[in-house]
Amino acid sequence: MKKLLIAAVFSLMSITAFAQNVDLRRKITVTGIAEQEVTPDIINVSISLQEYMDGKKKITIDQLENQLEAAVKQAGIAKEDFTVNNVSAWNNTWQKKKTPDFLASKQYTLRLHNLNKFDPIMSNIDPKGIQSTYISSYDYSKMPELKRELKIQALLAAKEKATYLLNSINEKLGRAIDISESDNSNYPMVNQYANRAMYKAADASSADSDIDFKKIKLSFQVSAVFEIAP
Repeated sequence: MKKLLIAAVFSLMSITAFAQNVDLRRKITVTGIAEQEVTPDIINVSISLQEYMDGKKKITIDQLENQLEAAVKQAGIAKEDFTVNNVSAWNNTWQKKKTPDFLASKQYTLRLHNLNKFDPIMSNIDPKGIQSTYISSYDYSKMPELKRELKIQALLAAKEKATYLLNSINEKLGRAIDISESDNSNYPMVNQYANRAMYKAADASSADSDIDFKKIKLSFQVSAVFEIAP
């Protein structure tokens, strides 16, 4: 009998604890979405220069680099936006002694905020020394601020949706219980047409390039759980 009593008490305590853990609040779950497209204003361009033979005379990587540095300075590009990305046997004395006609190359990264500066820069470099140019990546300078603004807009949209849905059944919106977000933004691959235009623009004899970019589409979804006011 005593054992049965203990078991009954234990069962009652378990049921009471379970009931206490069950959320009996009336709730409504909604989602809000905020989207915006922006045009990239930061373009990272990779430029590769390589030595070449002009008859018996070698046009060195130092000469080509001096031309590039002067063109970048003339275009008003900040020093921190022009960096050496990679060096291929540029200062390898052993390699040069072993193969006197070895042609060294160097790769640079140029960060542009205005694409109109690209053609003038490339036109001041010996076209025979330009191995390749291409757009490696791009971004938007005010991305953090825009993301924060869109998340707020998505949350407000969720709240507005919950409000008018509850109003339609004569209920009132209570406090927020849970909020979660998801980033559905689309950062498209660098437009291949743009890179072809970059290659074309590297040739000083070519016409002006027509570089096109796909816009970055930012999209945020906020899922919110609101309590229905008593």
